[in-house]
Amino acid sequence: MPAGPHPGTGTGAAVVEFTNVSAHTCSLTGHPTVAGAANGSPELNVPLTVKPTGTATSLKVAPGGKAWVKLTFVQVQGEGDGYCESGSAPVLYPTMVVGLPGSGAHQVGLDDGQFAECDDTVIVSPVSAVKPA
Repeated sequence: MPAGPHPGTGTGAAVVEFTNVSAHTCSLTGHPTVAGAANGSPELNVPLTVKPTGTATSLKVAPGGKAWVKLTFVQVQGEGDGYCESGSAPVLYPTMVVGLPGSGAHQVGLDDGQFAECDDTVIVSPVSAVKPA
């Protein structure tokens, strides 16, 4: 189920859409894993601490069907002067690697820039058949 580039919401969150490109229905249950990624080697990916929200239910995605997850980051404050309220340094990633339960990992990027986050932490929704707001 590959994912394509998606626009950020401007609030430290991104909704990622996945499409089942196989000829078989796939089953997904749970919350994704997330890692910050450069455009280089996978061994340089930085796994983020995932804080799940919502209740995960089993989801069957037919060929050509879609599923979504929402990633919400600890937001970088101060625009160009970026800082984290915790005192840690903000980190920018050109892409993220999102691991879907039972469907492998998929690299995604934003249409309009980089992922900026604090504290190596992301809040994730469960995999859903309905696009999150």
